[in-house]
Amino acid sequence: MNSSLTDAPHIAIVRLSALGDAVMAAAAVRALQQALPRAKITWIIGQAAYALLQGMPGVQFEVVAKPRSWGDYRNLYRRFRACRFDAVLAMQANLRVNLLYPALHAPIKIGFDRARAREVQWLFSNRRIPFRDTHLVDSFLSFVQTLTGRAAPASWTLPLDESDLQWAHAQLQTLPRPWIALHPYASKTERNWLPQRYAALLQEAAVRWHGSIVLTGGDAPAEQALCASLARSTSGSVLNLCGQTSPKQLAALLGEVDVLVAPDTGAVHIARAMETPVIGLYAVAPSRLTGPYQRMEHCVDRYPQAVRRFLGKDPGGLPWNTRVHHPDAMSLIEVEDVLQQLAAVLGQTT
Repeated sequence: MNSSLTDAPHIAIVRLSALGDAVMAAAAVRALQQALPRAKITWIIGQAAYALLQGMPGVQFEVVAKPRSWGDYRNLYRRFRACRFDAVLAMQANLRVNLLYPALHAPIKIGFDRARAREVQWLFSNRRIPFRDTHLVDSFLSFVQTLTGRAAPASWTLPLDESDLQWAHAQLQTLPRPWIALHPYASKTERNWLPQRYAALLQEAAVRWHGSIVLTGGDAPAEQALCASLARSTSGSVLNLCGQTSPKQLAALLGEVDVLVAPDTGAVHIARAMETPVIGLYAVAPSRLTGPYQRMEHCVDRYPQAVRRFLGKDPGGLPWNTRVHHPDAMSLIEVEDVLQQLAAVLGQTT
C-alpha cells in the first residue's frame, strides 16, 4: 500500500460519464474496496450513471453535471471547499472535467499517463498510471494498482432492486426462448451497423431459433425510429422496449436474456457485468479495447480490415487510440458473421 495512506483513507473517484464507462469504472471501485476495505469512497458521478449505480454498497455519490460555465465551476468549488481527501483517482480526462480537479483537495492525485491524459490532464495530477495498450477496464484498474500497489481483479455486482428483477422477469416470461436482445444504436452513429442488415439478422434468427427478439435502447427519436422499424421487419416474436427502461431495468433485462447483440455502446458493458454473452459488432475501434471485458470470444471484429481498407495502414503498428472514422467501416460486418456467433452461443439451427 502507498506509504502515505492510512488504512482507512478517504478516496475520491471522478468519472461523470458515459454510462458504459461508469460500468467499467465500477469494476475498479469494487477492486478498491477489496484492497482497502476500510476506505471511505466518494464517487463524483453524472446523473445517468448514478441512476444505474445508486445503492452501490460502501460508496457515497456526489452527483454533478459536467460544468458548462464559469458559474458552474464556482458552484462546484464551493461545494467541495471543505472536503479533504487522502487521494483522488482522476478517471476522466477532458478539459471540462480537468478544471474540476483543483477543487478536490488531496495530497495524492492520480491521473492518466501522458499518452492518454487528454486535454492537459497531466497538469492536474501528481502521479500517473502506467501506459498499457489494453482494455479500458484495465486502465481503470490501474488507478487502484497505482494507489495500493496490489493487483486489482475486475468484478461486478450492479446494485439492482428486487423490483427491477421482477419487472424484467415479467417482460420476458411469456415469450418463447431463446431471448435475443438487440441494442442497435450507439451514441456515435459511425459505430452503428446497417439497418437493413439488422433487419435481415432478425428475420433469419426468427426462422432458425424460433425465439424472441428484445429491442432495447434510449429515448432519442432516431433510436426509437430504428427500433420501431426493426420491430416491423420480422415476422417473429418481438418485444420493443426501446426508450421504456430505466438504467436499472435495462441491466436487469440484460441479465435475463440469453444473448445481447450490440455495436460499441454502453449496453455491452452492462450485459458483461450481468454475465450475459455479448456479440459485439466492431470496426471503428478494436474490441480488445472496448469490447465485453475478458468475454470477447463472440465479438465480430472487423477493425483490422477497416484499418487496411480505409486508412491504408498496418493495424499492428498504430497508436492505441486510432479509430476508423469512415462511414463504410461497419459495412465490413456481414449478416452471416453475426449468425455464426449466435449459433455458437445458442446452438445450431433447430
